[in-house]
Amino acid sequence: LPLAVLCSAGTPGVGKTTLGKELASRAGLSYVNVGDLAKEGELYEGFDEEYNCPILDEDRVVDELEARMSEGGVIVDYHGCDFFPERWFHIVFVLRTDNSCLYDRLHSRGYTGKKLQDNIQCEIFQTLYEEAVLSYKKEIVHQLPSNTPEDLERNLDQIMQWIEQWMKDNN
Repeated sequence: LPLAVLCSAGTPGVGKTTLGKELASRAGLSYVNVGDLAKEGELYEGFDEEYNCPILDEDRVVDELEARMSEGGVIVDYHGCDFFPERWFHIVFVLRTDNSCLYDRLHSRGYTGKKLQDNIQCEIFQTLYEEAVLSYKKEIVHQLPSNTPEDLERNLDQIMQWIEQWMKDNN
């Protein structure tokens, strides 16, 4: 059986990339940042003028990742998750950050106006958690707090324990 595959989801700025890269290195898994993958392969279907960003071609992203995902052992990092096939993931982690903390992180990335407000609202209304729960079996979706370096360390320890248990149970 292929290794467990994790999907790290959450609003931009909650710490998905930091967690995903560190987890991949600790667990010996490969790490895929969907934003970087899309940029490298130009997997876009246009440009959103309002948010000043390219529009992801979700079908092409899925096609691009299909072979890697069927081998397993991959951590996927992207803010959304509703377009990935359900069969890809054994567990889904949605990172959550307090709004004041998130505001500072996004502001320091140059987010302003509608883009900043919409991402904060997305976090307030738990939009991405709801999306994950609707897209996957509820019992595989877990929310993790992601405000401090201590949260990061605790999340890494918790996920590593889960991976080790999964390996015992499935290999």
